[in-house]
Amino acid sequence: MHFKLSQFLCIATLLSALVSATVHADDRAIILQSTTSTANSGLYKFILPKFELKTGIKVRVVAVGTGQALRNGRAGDGDVLLVHAKSAEEEFVAQGFGVQRFDVMYNDFVIVGPKQDPAGIRDSKTAGEALANIAKSKALFASRGDNSGTHKKELQLWKAANIDPSPSSGKWYRETGSGMGATLNIAVGMGAYSMTDRGTWISFKNKRGFDVLVEGDKKLFNQYGIILINPQRHSNINQREGQAFIDWILSPAGQSAIASYKLGGKQLFFPNAK
Repeated sequence: MHFKLSQFLCIATLLSALVSATVHADDRAIILQSTTSTANSGLYKFILPKFELKTGIKVRVVAVGTGQALRNGRAGDGDVLLVHAKSAEEEFVAQGFGVQRFDVMYNDFVIVGPKQDPAGIRDSKTAGEALANIAKSKALFASRGDNSGTHKKELQLWKAANIDPSPSSGKWYRETGSGMGATLNIAVGMGAYSMTDRGTWISFKNKRGFDVLVEGDKKLFNQYGIILINPQRHSNINQREGQAFIDWILSPAGQSAIASYKLGGKQLFFPNAK
């Protein structure tokens, strides 16, 4: 088959236009490093189409534990962080890896377990009292063990209760090294206690005789924050689109979208941007 020069030029022009369009599309996209809890809850599937419709900016979510998300941010792998470990987030900004941190929303952590409640934690007044009873009875406890925001909070609670569960690793204290949904599946399979954010628990479908046994302790408060990764550290950061997403999620429209997300009539996250 023979082609004329004009046909080759036409094809080349079309290919050039296609490449240009692809680059432009990539410029209108950001990578959001975030937590498995927000992804597992279904929040992003609900709110991101609203942002994308308004701005034309695509948001590609990388759902990992908060610790890994912060490491990815330090490496410049992403544009925006939305995580839940406030002291680690503030350190990230103080070290120059992030531009500024903002509160976005909150919910709380709960301790779940089998309805039979072998450690008798259901009537515990605090999370620390519940953990002490679990440790004393050597009842199985499934920890994420992955340096996520949930894992960091859990370790803080063990420390506040003057308990170090690490010597019991692999015995009654089981570290999954997995995300929240996977850890809950393991806990249910073993009949073990676990700690989870409420949003993931509400959306979790494999409850099989498990209940929320401990809730309401102010130490179980769970704050989420958002940060633009510092473009002065990494030239690949999509600053304009990343900032546009931050501005939107902190705006009345973004905050309203978060508040509107419910499952079974239950609100999973509560906006609190200042």
